[in-house]
Order: sequence, then C-alpha cells, then structure tokens
Amino acid sequence: MVRISILREAEADPAVDLPSYETLGAAGADLRANLALEDRVEGLELQPGARVLVPTGLRIAIPAGFEVQIRSRSGLALKHGVTLANAPGTIDSDYRGPVGVILINLGQGPFVVAHGARIAQMVVAPVLRAGFAEVDLLNTTKRGTGGFGSTGAG
Repeated sequence: MVRISILREAEADPAVDLPSYETLGAAGADLRANLALEDRVEGLELQPGARVLVPTGLRIAIPAGFEVQIRSRSGLALKHGVTLANAPGTIDSDYRGPVGVILINLGQGPFVVAHGARIAQMVVAPVLRAGFAEVDLLNTTKRGTGGFGSTGAG
C-alpha cells in the first residue's frame, strides 16, 4: 500500500472528512470541498460555462515514483454537467502546495458547491519516466499517420 501523507491547512474545517474510498473496489478516493469560512454557509455558486478553483483544505506528500490524478465524479457530470476543467488533473510527487479542484459547469443551470461536498476523486498511480531521443526516421506501423477517427467510426 502506498502512503499519502496529508496535512490540513490552518484555516481548513477539521470536520470535513479526509479523502476516502467509498467502496472496497473503488479506485478513487473522494475529495471534499473545504470552503473558506465566508463561503461555508451559502457555498460557491458556479454559473453555466464558469469554472472555479474549489479548495480542499489539504496538502499532500506523494512518494517519489507516484502521482495523484484528480478525476471528475460521474454523478456530478451526469446529473449537473459539472466536471473538471483539466481532466484528469495531475499532482506531482514533489508538489507540497494546497490541493484544489478546478470545476467547470457544462450544465444548463447554476450549481452550488456545498461545504463538505464530494467534488472529485483522487487516484494514486505509478509514474514511468521516459527518455527522449531525436531520430531521423520513425518505425512504421499498420495505422501509420492516421489520426482522429482513423481506426473506426467516431
């Protein structure tokens, strides 16, 4: 098991749960909104087409050789059109700043991000680093240079 160390920010509400896996088979741990004191009662309103950086009140330490991917929650996407503006977001192992989630409202109406609401999920994943080498010619493949949609309908 990979250990992710978590530090709550000084202004964070300690009553908001830490990231947690909601089922035994869950790949992602749910992240919750930990709003600024002045936003905790009314929440953050997100108009259609708008985006907002939602604080989690957390900082994390990820072991070298791993990353944390921030992914949208399917229920928010389906029911409200709320997803991530940078899906998936990546947190590198050497980042120690605040963890925030960039939500965007692709829905028809306003959406309110409530204090303590589950807003995203985080997936811990191993990272492979590649070496990069410039060459004069690439090997050929059956697909070749076929791009978007070249392997089938859609």
